[in-house]
Formats: sequence, C-alpha cells, structure tokens
Amino acid sequence: MAKPTAGPEIERLIALLARLPGLGHRSARKAALTLLKRRTDLLEPLAAALAEAASRIVACENCGNLDSLSPCTICRDAERDASLIIVVEEIGDLWALERAGVVKGRYHVLGGHLSPLDGIGPGELNIGRLIERAVPPVEEILLALNATVEGQATAHYITDQLRGRDLKITRLAQGVPIGGELDYLDEGTLAAAIKSRRML
Repeated sequence: MAKPTAGPEIERLIALLARLPGLGHRSARKAALTLLKRRTDLLEPLAAALAEAASRIVACENCGNLDSLSPCTICRDAERDASLIIVVEEIGDLWALERAGVVKGRYHVLGGHLSPLDGIGPGELNIGRLIERAVPPVEEILLALNATVEGQATAHYITDQLRGRDLKITRLAQGVPIGGELDYLDEGTLAAAIKSRRML
C-alpha cells in the first residue's frame, strides 16, 4: 500500500474530488494541486460558492428541479405552457432541454430510472408527485427519458399509471441524429429511425 505523499487535509481534498463523476484519483490530484496553487482566485471563491450552494439550494416541491427557492423559477414562470409537463430522468436532462430552447412547458424530474437490479423501484423515484400533477390544466405528458432499456421500462410504467386519464402521452422521437451517417449508427438507432419514419 502506497504511503500518503501529502498531509491529511490535502489527501481528504483529493479523496473528495475523486468521488466526482469523471474524475479518477490522478485527475483529482491534479485538480487539488491547481486549487491549492490558485488559492486566492480559485480555491477560496469555490469554497464560498460551495458553502452558499449547500445552505441555499433546495429541491423544488413541484418538479424536483434545484433552485434557491421552492417552487423553482421555472415552476413560477407564468409564461410557461401549463398544459405540458416534460418528464426527465435527471436535472442535467432538464438543463440540456432548456439550453436547446425548443420547448416551454413545465418539467418533472424523476431522479433516475427504474432499475430492479439496483433496487430502484417506483418508490425511489419522484413518480407519485408526477401522478398528482397530471390533472387539468395539464393536457400532455412528454416522456423525455433516455433511450435505454431502463428508460423504456420507466416510460412504460408511467404510461400504465396514467392510463385512463384524458391526457396525451408522448415520447421524444428516436433515430438518426442531424449530421449522422448511417454507416456509423448502431442497429438499435437504425431500427428506431425506420419505425419512426414519416411522410414527406
């Protein structure tokens, strides 16, 4: 077992950074060194921002988005289409759709997807609140879930839970991406594109 090369405070910083997605131990060590070298212009402002985020950021009681107030800014926006709820797995998905700027409905963050092998059932997700919200003026539920086996299973479960209500339940189209070349696409993407074909 390798001996620590730095004091316990630095090793703790590296260990915490290594727990972030996309950072292994080596990347965390480099990030820690950069932070420590740039203490005044990077480390101290980052520490202050993290402390403020920890004390002020909350989950929205309506949709599950993160904001400094609840209901969140999106839920409070009177210019949003109240008849449309866009269901996403994670907050990052919500942010991606907002960056695209193509839809102006309200959101609902599930907090993941169904995965029985990982012990994630309907009770671990924010599905119950979605069912409560699926009443007038809501007319459409757009399931903007990932095109994975788990995403498909989650979409089917939600569809079953909403069956019998006067709602339009839609999914994102799947298939060939803009700029995609057929030779580079996997069989699943090609199959989805063929099934979703439309008249010109």
